[in-house]
Amino acid sequence: MSPREPTAPSGLPSPPPRRHRRATVVEVTHLTPHLTRVVLGGVDLEGFGAGAFTDHYVKLLLPPPGASYREPFDAEDIRARLPREEWPRTRTYTVRDWDPETGWLTIDFVIHGDRGVAGPWAAAAEVGDQLQLSGPGGAYAPDPDADWHLLVGDTSVLPAISASLARVPFGVPVHVVLEVEGPEDVLVLSTPGVLHETWVFRQDRATPDADPLLDAVAALEFPDGVVHGFVHGEASTVRAIRRHLLIERGVPREALSVSGYWKRSRDEEGWREDKAEWNRLAEADVTTG
Repeated sequence: MSPREPTAPSGLPSPPPRRHRRATVVEVTHLTPHLTRVVLGGVDLEGFGAGAFTDHYVKLLLPPPGASYREPFDAEDIRARLPREEWPRTRTYTVRDWDPETGWLTIDFVIHGDRGVAGPWAAAAEVGDQLQLSGPGGAYAPDPDADWHLLVGDTSVLPAISASLARVPFGVPVHVVLEVEGPEDVLVLSTPGVLHETWVFRQDRATPDADPLLDAVAALEFPDGVVHGFVHGEASTVRAIRRHLLIERGVPREALSVSGYWKRSRDEEGWREDKAEWNRLAEADVTTG
């Protein structure tokens, strides 16, 4: 099981990525009440290099709320001059699309009101705004030799799932199971494969402890043949689905890409601190289960 990214040392905020590119907002589209698409461009994106994987991600460098500075800024200068609470925050986001001909990079942001750092930035973004980022990283793409594909996640995983669907070979079955806030957050999905969609709505949870995404995966009738699975999203749910697939369904470990993108009640810095323990517990689920 490979994490989405290497676990960073604990502490606030995380260390800066090695090099940042400066990009400019060229387009903003509010796709759903909880998903905003921001398209970035600029000469500094030349040679960006995405394309090998469908879960490519970037590291965004964002001023915290109330910071005394705005883009463009020199992160090292800020770290030298300002108190720690004003240092830029690093946030990880999936590349929805990279067009090497136009040099445009598309990122979809989950919006939850004024919570967080990146969501509010995207909700207020306007053409001409600037953003610093590094990347891309990534590790997954649909296996062209698999008999069928399973893609599971929540709103935060929609960009990676959408990008992955485009790479499923023609006529190959692909089952997508997605949890979003409500019907207004459903997006039109497309693929050369044979698409089977299951949408579950967070607003319909009977209790806070219910896990409709796990229930939906458990209810699937799996096709015959070799599966290639992609299960990413909220850490507790991902861990439970991983255990179900490995133990109850008998899916080989090497056939799965599994990672927690985020964790309830933790920001990204806190989740980085927890990730090593999450990996240990996820392994224990299987070795002791």
